[in-house]
Amino acid sequence: MPPLDGLVTKLSSIHGYGVFTTRSFREGEVICFGDGVLYRETDEWDDEYSLVLPGYEPGPDGEEGPPLYLDLTDQTRWINHSCEPNTEVDTKWNPRTKTAVPFWIALRDIEAGEELFYDYAFSAELAMRCLCGMKKCRGVIVDEDEIDDVPDELQQYVCRPTPSAKKAKVA
Repeated sequence: MPPLDGLVTKLSSIHGYGVFTTRSFREGEVICFGDGVLYRETDEWDDEYSLVLPGYEPGPDGEEGPPLYLDLTDQTRWINHSCEPNTEVDTKWNPRTKTAVPFWIALRDIEAGEELFYDYAFSAELAMRCLCGMKKCRGVIVDEDEIDDVPDELQQYVCRPTPSAKKAKVA
């Protein structure tokens, strides 16, 4: 697969490989589109780093179906987690072809040479230790709403945000 325009993969100081910019991106700009293999809950797969997607395919009752999983097969696979990300990932669903295309959007201006990050926000049962080192690091890679539910063996690493750092919930 050819490299993505404006990005390069190299060793990361956070974890393994990372994806770095070779040009600047502006807040709100789409940085790249990804590619991957789509799995359903009933399929056999074992990649803990797959993107968890909404249940785009309706269930038998017509409601949202079970989540889908996209195992990234291109450079985007190496975008690391951070508790203070500079990108967010979203997906476009094509109901006709039953395919999902992920894309990463800049959450702020990103200068050339910066490593890209997004918040993996794992569910509590999949949580793992976080090494991002950011000021607001949660200590574990977990969805903020599930931080109190991480397994006992990870509780010692949990860092809860101070009240001033916590996002206000909208009613």
